[in-house]
Amino acid sequence: MTSYRISRASASDAVRITALVHESAAYQGEYASILEDYRVTEDYLATHPAFVAHAQRDVVGFYSLIEYPAELDLLFVADSAQGTGIGAWLVEHMLGQAADLGMTEIRVVSHPPAAGFYERMGARRVGVIPPSPPKVTWERPELVFDVKRPPRG
Repeated sequence: MTSYRISRASASDAVRITALVHESAAYQGEYASILEDYRVTEDYLATHPAFVAHAQRDVVGFYSLIEYPAELDLLFVADSAQGTGIGAWLVEHMLGQAADLGMTEIRVVSHPPAAGFYERMGARRVGVIPPSPPKVTWERPELVFDVKRPPRG
């Protein structure tokens, strides 16, 4: 059985996270243009709350938040880890971090095929973001997670 852990992303994770993003089958074909020349940099990781899911030494998932206005900027799960619950675990972790940061809701501009996943995780659709050529030639679902504060005990 594989054990997983989530930890704060560090500068040393930037190259592995960028590879994870570019290897995603979800961004092949018509969606490939959005990732052209895209890199997750050391500065990005130092600036945003960003977390990595590890299976032993492998990076199998990643997410990052923008604090103001509150938004889930990136969430990726390695193709080999799809269906294992890593994505749900990352969303749960993200909502906990958002609550700790005092956020009340998190906006998500979703990759179209991922919108159903976010809805299953509790996000609600609030609109659609129109295309912004030349990189994004498709509409993107806009969703919101309501962040609930855990009860104080």
